Amino acid sequence: MVRERAILVGVEWTARAHRTGAPAEESLEELAGLAASAGAETVERVLQSRPGPEAATLVGSGKVEELAAAVRSLRADLVIFDRDLTPTQQRNLESALQAKVIDRTQLILDIFASRARTREGRLQIELAQLSYLLPRLAGHGAQMSRLGGGIGTRGPGETKLETDRRRIARRIKKVEDDLEGVRRGRALHRGRRNAVPLPTLALAGYTNAGKSTLFNRLTQAGVLVDARMFATLDPTVRPLILPSRRRVLLSDTVGFIRNLPTTLVKAFRATLEEVAEAALVLHVVDVSAPWASDYLAHVMEVLAEIGAAAIPQILVMNKVDRLPAAEADLDALSRRFLGGPHAAATVGISALAGEGIDRLLLAIDAALQSDPVVRVSLRLPAGDGATLALLHRDGRVLKTRHHETCIEVEAEVPESLKRRLPYPNLIHNTVENAVGKAPFRNDNNL
Repeated sequence: MVRERAILVGVEWTARAHRTGAPAEESLEELAGLAASAGAETVERVLQSRPGPEAATLVGSGKVEELAAAVRSLRADLVIFDRDLTPTQQRNLESALQAKVIDRTQLILDIFASRARTREGRLQIELAQLSYLLPRLAGHGAQMSRLGGGIGTRGPGETKLETDRRRIARRIKKVEDDLEGVRRGRALHRGRRNAVPLPTLALAGYTNAGKSTLFNRLTQAGVLVDARMFATLDPTVRPLILPSRRRVLLSDTVGFIRNLPTTLVKAFRATLEEVAEAALVLHVVDVSAPWASDYLAHVMEVLAEIGAAAIPQILVMNKVDRLPAAEADLDALSRRFLGGPHAAATVGISALAGEGIDRLLLAIDAALQSDPVVRVSLRLPAGDGATLALLHRDGRVLKTRHHETCIEVEAEVPESLKRRLPYPNLIHNTVENAVGKAPFRNDNNL
């Protein structure tokens, strides 16, 4: 497959009214990663500093001439701007550069379209693409039969444009209805899960932070792990057994990114509800990344946007094995990446190497106070093997004493399991929360 040759264009506004929080160099580096994920070969990077955007072309006229010369000399097929372009700017730039011009949002939409595998994912991407295309129909030239103003130019062109708009608007309504059906189905499945006391944990984090690697490490799910951005789009839910023997559900979700297009956030509402409904968020941060603190802040912004900012979090500092020895002080990292008032704990791990996974599981156990682990003593009828098996499966049996007519058992079990045990009058006593006393056992072959 022939890779398109791309020139990347970043712009840094110097006027205070137009400044954004992200350094232009950092954002352009991220754009290069997005371009590679889409299959393009970056042949040149161009960065311009100017007070504010040029209305007609975003960048200045001199920079447009420089880009046109670069397109010719480097035989570039594509020019990607790190800022959103208006339809007029895109049309003017394509005319001046004689090359295909897209912006950051179009690039992200293209990546998502190539990665979606399930019907839900494809519907979400189609909705985002149509929502992005609708206001830009007038900027697509002759193929939309767009005619100029004046006498003798009205009629067919305007009719064709309005027809396309109505057709796209109808399709958007159809896709939205289909996605609402998906949302209702998710709510139904979530309700069924909630009927069984299994807390749901959601992995969240910046794209390429290592969420899928951690998901596979914890659940042996075998989901796709790829260094490219947005390798995971379709959410996956798998069971996980904690050291306390409690069962929980772990959900892997799409990675976030700076300036995530609003159309994508809206389209992926059904998927992101998995995060908003979680009992605990595992916020994964690549601590080896140069701008890890910025990535953490951007994820927190998206979590707030989807109504998940108040959910308790564990800040999972991933890829600590990539840090130089002088920077690998976990206490210092914890202070540096403290995740705000809702961070229940910070844990340093390497999902790839397996380092720190035991500590992470114990931290999850301690953070899930909605279903605390308690110690119980029971006297069961001698023939009740089913209850004994249930205690071994969903709890941790500490002592068993067999007598002629009964079995005395001491065990650590989740509070929800204690409430479901038969023979409530045979429970002799309960004591303090027992979380954190058991080593990790990987028993997730469910």
